[in-house]
Amino acid sequence: MSIHSVSCAVGASPLIIETGKIARLADGAVTVRCGDTTVLVTVVSATKIKEGQTFFPLSVEYKEKAAAAGMFPGGYFKREGRPTEKEILTCRMTDRPLRPMFPKGYFYETQVITILLSADGENEPDILSINGASAACVISDLPFAEPVGAVRVGRINGEFVINPTNSQRLESDLDLVYAGTKDQVIMIEGSAKELPEEDFIAALHVAQENVAKICAAQEELRAVCGKPKREYELTLAKPELLEIGYRIAGDRIEEAIYAPNKIQRQKQVGALRDEVEAAIKEAHPEATDFDVEQVFEYIQKKAFRISIMEHDKRADGRAIKQLRQLTAEVNVLPRVVHGSALFARGETMSMCLATLAPVEERQYMDNYTGSVNEKRFILHYNFPPFSVGDTGRFGGQNRREIGHGALAERSIAPVVPSEEEFPYAIRVSSEIMESNGSTSMASVCAGTMSMLAAGVPLKRPVSGISVGLVTEFENPGDREPKRYKTLLDIIGSEDFYGDMDFKLCGSEVGVTGYQLDLKLPGIPLYILEDAIHLARKGRLEVLDTMNACISEPQKMSPNAPRIESTTIPQDRIGELIGPGGKNIKALQAETGTDINIEEDGTVRIYGNRQEGVERALYLIDRMFKEIEVGETYEGKIVSTKEFGAFMEVLPGKDGLIHISELAEGRTQKTEDVVHVGDIVTAKCIGIDDKGRVKMSMRAAARDRKAREAAARREAGESAE
Repeated sequence: MSIHSVSCAVGASPLIIETGKIARLADGAVTVRCGDTTVLVTVVSATKIKEGQTFFPLSVEYKEKAAAAGMFPGGYFKREGRPTEKEILTCRMTDRPLRPMFPKGYFYETQVITILLSADGENEPDILSINGASAACVISDLPFAEPVGAVRVGRINGEFVINPTNSQRLESDLDLVYAGTKDQVIMIEGSAKELPEEDFIAALHVAQENVAKICAAQEELRAVCGKPKREYELTLAKPELLEIGYRIAGDRIEEAIYAPNKIQRQKQVGALRDEVEAAIKEAHPEATDFDVEQVFEYIQKKAFRISIMEHDKRADGRAIKQLRQLTAEVNVLPRVVHGSALFARGETMSMCLATLAPVEERQYMDNYTGSVNEKRFILHYNFPPFSVGDTGRFGGQNRREIGHGALAERSIAPVVPSEEEFPYAIRVSSEIMESNGSTSMASVCAGTMSMLAAGVPLKRPVSGISVGLVTEFENPGDREPKRYKTLLDIIGSEDFYGDMDFKLCGSEVGVTGYQLDLKLPGIPLYILEDAIHLARKGRLEVLDTMNACISEPQKMSPNAPRIESTTIPQDRIGELIGPGGKNIKALQAETGTDINIEEDGTVRIYGNRQEGVERALYLIDRMFKEIEVGETYEGKIVSTKEFGAFMEVLPGKDGLIHISELAEGRTQKTEDVVHVGDIVTAKCIGIDDKGRVKMSMRAAARDRKAREAAARREAGESAE
């Protein structure tokens, strides 16, 4: 057994990559450790291409084991089940920087598997998964272009922190996951608390410096134990078929791909494709549908890139830095829906529905790694097939929907008010009505508007925008493009045929969420910086449209739950509950509310009617108030005596109204003035040394008459 390892000093704990001990039958296998968190990452690639294979079948799997944290899994069967949302997001995060590093036309089935072996609760395994996947590919015999390194960057008190622990992340205003090669960026994702663009760019440079160290460590590992690269074949468009395709479509392809709208474009492109297919199969009957598809896709992509680079011409006729037409509307549905909004950017449209609930409805998640295990703001993204004019599976969520929802959620989350400010759980459901690029960014815009329509006091509105990229290289294999152009607000075809899909969200103050996907094996940071500045311009323009529609929280829907909170002394919680829950049950029955009491004495009152919530709040506040001399109180007569009547001044606290204080003049009998059950107003005129409370209806009446007389005098003076 030959074991090799490398260590890289990034962050507070070194990153240790080891190979040769376990999983030796895989094409590449490593363990990656940071602190006491350890993952195993393997890669295996088939040696033959499956018949009929038409794409690169790369699958990335990530699995967390309860045993890694010294825990038992929940559920009846006591074993790990279907992938959690976190596992799916880690798969996507690992996949995206790997995919561009394989050569175009590599169609051999390839599988990367990451298994969490140990979790210390402080060091997150997602970064280890990316680094491990790259290292496993680097030392294998697979045609992997070059090492990919990944770090997480936080910022605490203005200082950048590499690979912060979970404890440190709670204090950070930045959560940046950055993957790159020794000198270029491949993928970023994460969130920030309205970070200014220049600070965001500074974080990228800090990340790149540390990523270069990890890439160097992987090269060191490859030098001592890397396998010779295997022989393989690439599946590319055949030159003889390309010649036929250009002859048929070369002069007409540009006209087809620049039809006025998506539907017309699809029809014209489809008709031209049919002509190309007929010509190819007439000359080469053995040609497959995939051969035709490769030819036609190559022609479309070349025409698209020439139009952008040479003529600044986009498919829908816009300038390269121009937004599509924007529309925004709120309260598009009846107010039985707590808040609704519709946002459209060209042929991309999201309808968002915001729902409020008691904070106890927050989502709880199994968590073995020590990161967030609950959240009170949730955004769900749904992509039905009709949004692209197609049929297909409906219902359930795939990995793409989970990923897009997570991006929109973390982009809005930084401006959501705290639980103390707004004690509600909030769910936004984004329903994609039309799709032609950047539906996740439309979800951010519509989601923000729907929350404002529901009455959520957001710190500031948030919008999102996408930026695309088209590059031109002098020679194949060049690391930097000869020239490039960035495109604002890309449509579906520009995403498909372009080199980049960069999504950036934020408020007028700064960045809140972002995600970069590349088809290239990296780009220089200066290109991404240009895209960041362009995105800010577009984002602010979108915000103007949103603010013109809604910029402040509206009054809550009458159908939304009402929530109020108060605080009582911890040592008196039992008084509110009462023996066997008597007091709190009576309060809930009288007011039609639900009342929850927390250990710190916080009392939350929930109800469908505002008046019921306010009544419960009033009664609870009264229960824990002290009676003060000179104050006037409203209460119920609980008993009558010959010498006067007892009123409930505060819950559980009675006071005597002496017969002489019931009314002006002489009172013969107590019952001449009050009866048991009457609600009266009385003023506290004294508390003796034994705590007995003396009340006066007569004094309260005198005070009221004095106030009325003063008001009349003031009104008379004003009239003069």
